[in-house]
Amino acid sequence: MPDIVQLLPENIANQIAAGEVIQRPASAVKELLENAVDADATEIKLFVNDAGKALIQVIDNGNGMSETDARMCFERHATSKIKNIEDLFHIKTMGFRGEALASIAGVAQVELKTKNGDDTTGTYIEIENSVVKTQQPIAAPQGTSICMKNLFFNVPARRNFLKSNASELRHIVDEFIRVAMAFPEIFFSLTSNGQQVFHLERGTLKQRIVQILGNNYAAKLVSVQEETDYMNIYGFVGKPETAKKTRGDQYFFVNNRFIKSAYLNHAVMNAFSDMIAKDSFPMYALFIDLDPSRLDINVHPTKQEIKFEDEKIIYAFVQSAVKHALAQFSVTPTLDFDLDVSIHQSDAVSKPFTDDKRSAAASSSLYKTFTQKHQAHFIESKSDLQHWDQQLPDTSDKLPVTGNQTAGNEDFFDGKKIKETACSPEPVQKKEDKKPTGNNFVQLHNSIIIAENRNGFIAIHQQNAHERILYEKFVNAIKGKPIATQRSLFPVTIELVPADTVLLNELLDDLKLLGYLIEPFGSNTFVIQGSPADIIQGNERATIEKMLDQYKHYSTELKFNKREKLLRSMAWQQSVKTGTSLDQKEIISLINDLFECETPNCTPNGKPSYLEFKKDELDKMFGR
Repeated sequence: MPDIVQLLPENIANQIAAGEVIQRPASAVKELLENAVDADATEIKLFVNDAGKALIQVIDNGNGMSETDARMCFERHATSKIKNIEDLFHIKTMGFRGEALASIAGVAQVELKTKNGDDTTGTYIEIENSVVKTQQPIAAPQGTSICMKNLFFNVPARRNFLKSNASELRHIVDEFIRVAMAFPEIFFSLTSNGQQVFHLERGTLKQRIVQILGNNYAAKLVSVQEETDYMNIYGFVGKPETAKKTRGDQYFFVNNRFIKSAYLNHAVMNAFSDMIAKDSFPMYALFIDLDPSRLDINVHPTKQEIKFEDEKIIYAFVQSAVKHALAQFSVTPTLDFDLDVSIHQSDAVSKPFTDDKRSAAASSSLYKTFTQKHQAHFIESKSDLQHWDQQLPDTSDKLPVTGNQTAGNEDFFDGKKIKETACSPEPVQKKEDKKPTGNNFVQLHNSIIIAENRNGFIAIHQQNAHERILYEKFVNAIKGKPIATQRSLFPVTIELVPADTVLLNELLDDLKLLGYLIEPFGSNTFVIQGSPADIIQGNERATIEKMLDQYKHYSTELKFNKREKLLRSMAWQQSVKTGTSLDQKEIISLINDLFECETPNCTPNGKPSYLEFKKDELDKMFGR
């Protein structure tokens, strides 16, 4: 048989590598920005056209490259950061694999202009499909300008899998923010299609966070700062009142490299326990400085997942540092001993501290933990605590069981069975059997409506029911029955952070079908010219802001398309909330609208909108 094993041509190998490293325009942005940071630049400018599909350009004033380096940097595994195997365990720079530029050159048309401080002229290189088309000297300022055009021009299948421009631009903004936040001492700017999205002047970390996340955080940040001989942690967490329903404003950096870690996120959530609602997420931007030999960053192509030498120490330290910061700034409750005289009569205060008691206390692990200050490696590795992911609360959607579960009423009370059948459309006759009769209804706790029907009675959850009504109304609007818009006599302006600006621009057309007439007005400002005619005007700004927050919640938790996320977000936002008192007229209207829905028995998210209590089952419970 002839030999069949052969080496891949360079351009094909680069395209395969690009599939791992350059998944979308945002991946290339990340690599180019990190290269500019590693070049000791103090100014970095990013330009994109058509969300990076047509153009991605990064200009920096860093060290630049010589003519030889400019040509070599496009070779596979060419890097200036690793010379021997030991260097791999002491990585302190952003990029080091030496695959990024080679991968980019394999799937885009690349132009490079660079000059270092020692050369009198710069170098211009043009590469297409991993082949050098042009190389010549040019006049250029110190630094590097790298421009990639027509991403995936030679891989049409990959290009077809890219999302809409608005969606891809959001990914680019995410990567830009992650790099810019880690280096507040560097000027960053982002320009999209000729319009500047970000202009981040050099400053402190707090100033950079406020520049990126918005002025509402300016007075609501708590400083975190702890140092030990093992690791340092610094940064900011938001006060409890800034917690949101989405994880969006959460950033962890290890040695200035953005990482994703459910493990460390759980440590922060534990520090905030009992201070925020269980379904809310605190804001944080935390930086961990650690000896590079104590972690492995080379476990994932994007380097966003890393492995620590000792995860328990990191977890304990992050949790305690955040708790300490919150307590120090009087965010957590503290004891004032002057307020309670009885404390002075307690045994701990009134009785003498004998030698026996002193030796017993000194030998305890708690005493050692507090006295071995600034020595994080003394944290006990053996602990009775469960592993972090076993401490997570039970997230099953099982409904609470009411009353005694006796034979014959399992279907009635078993929350799991209710959950499984909650979202299946019901036949017309079954719907009529469950529909309330009469016009006398009772509202309990301003949230539950009790209504009698043919078979017994039903308990309707007013917010869940209204969510279903609004959702089906919005679906019909999108399908061709737009909701009427009432123009505002005094239009309201709304100013957003750049990331939310990109998101709202993506939703404007669909929001118009739902009755909201919103127009761009400047870089990050919009004017709400009109709102749905059937809702009370005056709360448009808060409605849009909360809708965006809920939209991002669906983006992170569930995989829906853009339109579905919008409909669910608007249904949740506009629904009548628990705690709202309804009069009989409003209750009757709510019930009639609910049972005109195609699927009245559940919300879009699968929560039951009502529970049925059958008369014969009730009789059994009372022994009749």
